[in-house]
Amino acid sequence: MNILGILPHSIGGRLTISSLFDGFVQNGHVVEIFDELMQTDFNDFISGKNFDCIAGYDFSGLKLKVDNGLHLPSINYFSDEIESKASGVGEYWNKYIPYLSEKDNYTFYWDRALVEKSNVKNLFYMPHFVNTEIYKDLNVQKEYDIMFAGRLDTDYRLNFFIELMQHFPNLEFAWFAIERHYHDALSRTDEKILLEKAYKGFIDNEKDMAIAINKASIVFNMNSQGLSSLNYRTIQTIACKTLMISDYRDEINIFKGELPFYINFQDLTEKIKYYLENEKAYNYTTNKCFDFVSKHLNSKTCVKQMLDVIKFN
Repeated sequence: MNILGILPHSIGGRLTISSLFDGFVQNGHVVEIFDELMQTDFNDFISGKNFDCIAGYDFSGLKLKVDNGLHLPSINYFSDEIESKASGVGEYWNKYIPYLSEKDNYTFYWDRALVEKSNVKNLFYMPHFVNTEIYKDLNVQKEYDIMFAGRLDTDYRLNFFIELMQHFPNLEFAWFAIERHYHDALSRTDEKILLEKAYKGFIDNEKDMAIAINKASIVFNMNSQGLSSLNYRTIQTIACKTLMISDYRDEINIFKGELPFYINFQDLTEKIKYYLENEKAYNYTTNKCFDFVSKHLNSKTCVKQMLDVIKFN
């Protein structure tokens, strides 16, 4: 197939949907990218070209299909809640949500519990997956003991991270986020020196994210959206054979007890201390989790499953 892929404005969305596009290519299809951040004239971009379908993150592909009257199937991957302003179209999500149920529009949702609650037709559960040719063990020297990537946009998240740095004053921390999120967090804490030391900048592409994760010994996670499923960072980290310690989500059970999780601050600090001091346990856990992701949550396998589900190939 010749697929029109839409790179959205959302930085997180751009990283996530890249694994979908990579999966199409790995399965023998062609993907031509329209970048909403870098390109403005969509009609000029598609003029004279023939596509078999349009694929995008959240509502990005479907919106362009609807707004431009395109008559081709759409594949829509959501890792934001469909019925929310976070889904790429702001307050207009309720305008576009009926189109998801129309014939030839296929939607894949990262959160199993939300799939079960939704009334959208042609909606399927698909957990996050990554291109394991990018996210892999790069055998680079570790530079950070503990890494977090994402927003510290609530007082809970910000205070949790600050308290963790205070608890482990001798460990090296790394925090990656958009610069405006960094300045926002900085304005809401008195511990500015700690936060300034931890902040390592902003990453907007998969290769650099894979390098950063490889440089960390442990990545800890705070899932924000959804009810039951793990975010993209979880799978990125595991694929790099870096230890992930996540807050609890039901989807952790797919790892059959091998993926560490924490239930409160004390639990997280105890697990960080344990794995940093026990190389054997660290290697056992990272290898077990890596084996599962590399087999079941890689781009080629998951995109093939998506195409098989919708009988599109």
